[in-house]
Amino acid sequence: TRSALQQPEVSLIVAMAENGCIGRNNALPWRLPDDLRRFKTLTLGKPILMGRRTFESIGRPLPERPNLVLTRNRHWSAHGVLAVHSLGQALGCVRDADELIGIGGAEVYRLLMPFARRIYLTLVHADIAGDTFFPALDPTQWADVECHRHPSGERNAYAFTFMTLERKNVPQPPGA
Repeated sequence: TRSALQQPEVSLIVAMAENGCIGRNNALPWRLPDDLRRFKTLTLGKPILMGRRTFESIGRPLPERPNLVLTRNRHWSAHGVLAVHSLGQALGCVRDADELIGIGGAEVYRLLMPFARRIYLTLVHADIAGDTFFPALDPTQWADVECHRHPSGERNAYAFTFMTLERKNVPQPPGA
């Protein structure tokens, strides 16, 4: 059981090209159905945190999981999501959860990175032109605990690797 003082672990989930690209024109620059299936499997039933632009690019709340949208605009709202204005507020809203998963975009990843315990990474084996990039990862801080390579083919335009990275040293929770 969780004590009232415990907070959910912070994780990130991201699909990233080898050059760090995660987006172009507020959209994913590739189509990888197997990655979308993994995203759904890993996030179902867990609270997800995204930036407003990411929410607007998706166009609707993702079903069967609490959707939190981080925005600076205190007057912004959308049906089916909870608008939050800080990481502390987001964590407070989901304090009974075991894990809060940041799903993007780049600003949300930058904000959550210092507190992330785990990264569910899909590494797309290509250099993709884009305008949005994942923050640089310090390889000395992360251990690759799971790795599954997948070839390109009829369903997936690029070869990719599903990886789970865990931080070697447990990060301090926000506000600690």
